Amino acid sequence: MRSRVFGLVLLGASIFGILPTALAAVPAEAQQYRRDLTRIAQAEWGLDAPVATFAAQVHQESRWKFNAKSPVGAQGLGQVMPTTATWLAQVFPKTLGKVEPYNPTWSLMALVSYDRWLAARIKGRNGCERHAMVLSSYNGGLGWLIRDRKLASAQGADPLVWFGSIERFNAGRSAAAFKENRGYPRLILKTFEAQYIADGWGKGVCS
Repeated sequence: MRSRVFGLVLLGASIFGILPTALAAVPAEAQQYRRDLTRIAQAEWGLDAPVATFAAQVHQESRWKFNAKSPVGAQGLGQVMPTTATWLAQVFPKTLGKVEPYNPTWSLMALVSYDRWLAARIKGRNGCERHAMVLSSYNGGLGWLIRDRKLASAQGADPLVWFGSIERFNAGRSAAAFKENRGYPRLILKTFEAQYIADGWGKGVCS
């Protein structure tokens, strides 16, 4: 995968804020997409798909606003950049071939499919640690994760563990980008995921 693709998905974290108190409950807007997300997630990840995790990610990205657009151009529920959307259409021509970032179904499919593509290329000590790395890569690019993990390993940290290990190391991101990237997996997996599980959205990767 070319490095130019790895950094193209920009997240709602910088647009909608990353404070866990921003929304203490599942927003009403989410309910209309619940069945669609469940169907898409199970088709891509199997019947035991962590639907609550994907819902938590959408929550962080766009707060379930299908027409969300960031100042830098990220679009839709999954806040996918146009160049990334074009790449996804090439990688998944049957399901994402027609680029429609403001189509909720397309956007949910893009988020779930890209997470799966990343997961196939990332090893973790367990499912939770691996998915934290998936989310870091969705936010900042797989190339950055590879560099951070290499640095962590060189410093004696466990390269298969994100929380408390890889997340402590910065291979060259700006301070702002580093802060956002580290907050992204933690908020999704340690805060929002549990909210969606409690609301009946199914299982999560860390809870």
